[in-house]
Amino acid sequence: MDAANGTGDAELTCRVLKLTEEAGEVAGAWIGLLGQNPRKGVTHTRDEVAAELADVAFTALVAIESLGLDARTVLDRCAAKVHDRIAPADGPVS
Repeated sequence: MDAANGTGDAELTCRVLKLTEEAGEVAGAWIGLLGQNPRKGVTHTRDEVAAELADVAFTALVAIESLGLDARTVLDRCAAKVHDRIAPADGPVS
C-alpha cells in the first residue's frame, strides 16, 4: 500500500479518516439489520454487521502500522489497560 499510495501526512490522514468511513458502514449495516429505514426494511444480517466491524478493526490496524508503530504492541497495551480497569482491585475472588 505504501508503494502505491505513499507515506506522507496526507496519506496517513486518509488512512486514519478511513476509520470513520468504515464505522459509518457498520452503522448502516446495523440500521439495516434493525430495519430502521422504512423505505428499505431489513437489509443486513448479524454476519454482515460483524464483517463491517472486522473492516473497522483491520483498518485501525493498518492505520497503526502506517504511523510506524507495531499494531500488536499497541493492542496488547490497550488490552492490558482495559483488563486493569475491569479486574477486581484485590485480585480474583475465590
